[in-house]
Amino acid sequence: MQNEKLKITIKNSKLDIKIIKLVESLPNDRVCKIIADQLLKSATSIGANIIEAQAASSKRDFTNFLNYSLKSANETKFWLGLLRDSGKKDRRIINPLPDEAKQLSSILASSILKLKRKKL
Repeated sequence: MQNEKLKITIKNSKLDIKIIKLVESLPNDRVCKIIADQLLKSATSIGANIIEAQAASSKRDFTNFLNYSLKSANETKFWLGLLRDSGKKDRRIINPLPDEAKQLSSILASSILKLKRKKL
């Protein structure tokens, strides 16, 4: 499980940095501000919950925090898709990010399933 934790942390850190740079580069209009705020909150929540999971006092808490991270990753995919489809930013810049969020979601989901199989 230690390798999974490291893989999740590294992938999330890379995604966080890319999303922060994306948010900083968005136009300064009302729509972009709202989407940017939501995107930044959901994306950074992934990492915050992963850190909480790593400090969890039980396997159940660990799994719960990973579940919160997964939900945030799924929300991040939504906001990225909305931003991409809105035409507010060049699609070529945004297109790789939902895939990265999807990969992170897959790692989180796989980890959660493994933990649940081991019985909380």
